[in-house]
Amino acid sequence: MSRASVIRLAGAALLFSLLWWASPPAEPAFRACPFYWLTGKACPLCGLTRGLCALAKGQWTQALHFNALTPLALLLLFSLIWKTPWRPRLWNCGLAAFAVYGVIRVLP
Repeated sequence: MSRASVIRLAGAALLFSLLWWASPPAEPAFRACPFYWLTGKACPLCGLTRGLCALAKGQWTQALHFNALTPLALLLLFSLIWKTPWRPRLWNCGLAAFAVYGVIRVLP
């Protein structure tokens, strides 16, 4: 195994362990999202931190409750560690999915 592969694997393990270790509150007292401040509605990224932490703990239902695209976000995050030929296509599709999800979340 090459040195670069070991560093990437260590980075992925560190990221996963940080997500597993963190436990943000289910309903935060203060929201850091400017879109939420202006509109009172969740943006496409709202709930991702809580969802990623829940997903790292194996709590799929809770993760999907926080943000329905949490599994996709985890895949996008870990795709940054490995250079693969399909990464640009994954990111293009992922960003399109978040844009559509954002529109759906804002509609009444």
